[in-house]
Amino acid sequence: MRRLNKKKALNFVKELDAFPKVPESYVETTASGGTVSVLAFTAMALLAFFEFFVYRDTWMKYEYEVDKDFTSKLRINIDITVAMRCQFVGADVLDLAETMVASDGLQYEPVVFELSPQQRLWHRTLLLIQNHLREEHSLQDVLFKNVMKGAPTALPPREDDPIHPLNACRIHGYLYVNKVAGNFHITVGKAIPHPRGHAHLAALVSHETYNFSHRIDHLSFGEEIPGILNPLDGTEKVSADLCVCVMHFSNSSQIYTHTHNTKIQEFEMINHAAGSHGVSGIFMKYDISSLMVKVTEQHMPLWQFLVRLCGIIGGIFSTTGMLHSLVGFCIDVICCRFKLGVYKPKKKKKLLKIHVKKNSSVSFFRIYPPH
Repeated sequence: MRRLNKKKALNFVKELDAFPKVPESYVETTASGGTVSVLAFTAMALLAFFEFFVYRDTWMKYEYEVDKDFTSKLRINIDITVAMRCQFVGADVLDLAETMVASDGLQYEPVVFELSPQQRLWHRTLLLIQNHLREEHSLQDVLFKNVMKGAPTALPPREDDPIHPLNACRIHGYLYVNKVAGNFHITVGKAIPHPRGHAHLAALVSHETYNFSHRIDHLSFGEEIPGILNPLDGTEKVSADLCVCVMHFSNSSQIYTHTHNTKIQEFEMINHAAGSHGVSGIFMKYDISSLMVKVTEQHMPLWQFLVRLCGIIGGIFSTTGMLHSLVGFCIDVICCRFKLGVYKPKKKKKLLKIHVKKNSSVSFFRIYPPH
């Protein structure tokens, strides 16, 4: 009884076989079929190889949200070189509420304004990337991927000893400000607190020392992440006029929920010698956007890679089989129409008439040709 049940179960499983087997004696191989098989296997191998690189690659996903956190502080990362001595310049931030922000996180370092050959090469490369980024926005994905790998974007140190005197001041560090509009400025004299705002000790500085030619090596909002290229990075403005006001207008939107991206809106210069008025200095006027951009790096899951791989193999196998059958059918139709190949008519064989005479036990055959 148990053997009978096993036999029934085995027969039931055999009936469910979706891949029926054909005896090898019934299978005929052809040269065309072998050629198509070689091409199909080659295409499968190539596409599977390229699909593996697609599986290894990643892409960036952008999601837009509203920033609801207005209580936290916003960090401003600064690395600016001004063509004036450090004792003649001061930097601070004044927000929309006329609140002066403490600039304890900024450092003043005497440097040479002219870059070394290696630094100048780095600066030109940075400007070239900036120009391409303004035209090809998809380059930002490559930059974000470099962020994940920790690619450096800071100005490299000098490889030689400067022969010129230290005629410039590198102001670098960070500031924490409120999430409201404001301006970061570098002007003549050190900043001093004031009940109605703030002031700078500019009266003690001679006008002949004024030179607000500057180079922005790095200016970003939010936590500093190596690899992110900000729009103002690499900006260099050199002016022969002494009393000049340089203004950079920017808009900051949040990225990664803790980093902000800066977008330049306008650049303006005020020249006292030409009749325009204003305080000499460098002003970075910024505004905070409530739109938050969440950027995540995504990777193809393993199950999706396997599904795509099966689709490639099965699709090529089925497609090449149908194409081979279609081409064979078309060839058969053409050969049948024009009577070529196996459809070519065969020549008629000559029929021979055979006359048999019997003489005792011996039979004689005489063949007569057809009339």
